[in-house]
Amino acid sequence: MIAVDTNILVYAHRAESPFHLPAARSLKAIAEGSSAWAIPWPCIHEFIGVVTNRRAYQPPTTIEVALQYVDALLDSPSLVLISETDTHWQRLRALSIGGQVAGGRVHDARIAAICLEHNVRELWSADRDFGRFSELKVVNPLTHRAT
Repeated sequence: MIAVDTNILVYAHRAESPFHLPAARSLKAIAEGSSAWAIPWPCIHEFIGVVTNRRAYQPPTTIEVALQYVDALLDSPSLVLISETDTHWQRLRALSIGGQVAGGRVHDARIAAICLEHNVRELWSADRDFGRFSELKVVNPLTHRAT
């Protein structure tokens, strides 16, 4: 299963992003495909926070439009929403120590842990910080051919 990180969702949503077209194409292909794909719940929360943030975008996406975008994602019959499991703390702890995580990278470790708990085979992200988690294969669908 492939999981999609926040930045791909944001780029696919915000038309002014220089990465909009490749992100939108990649997201459309996976959402319309028959194979299961995933979004970690924290990425949904972060997406809404980022696109509605006045400091990030002028004008920001309205909350109504952001929620409608999430609703459209949720309409994909092959989408699986993933979150923490009973083994989350052990996985997060190990990733945090192994990846020498601090500050904002704790969120990345959380996403990586959730993906690993759900046997995600690759995470689509443009965030190079995920490279510190060798257990998780990360593919940037904006620069690499997504599989």
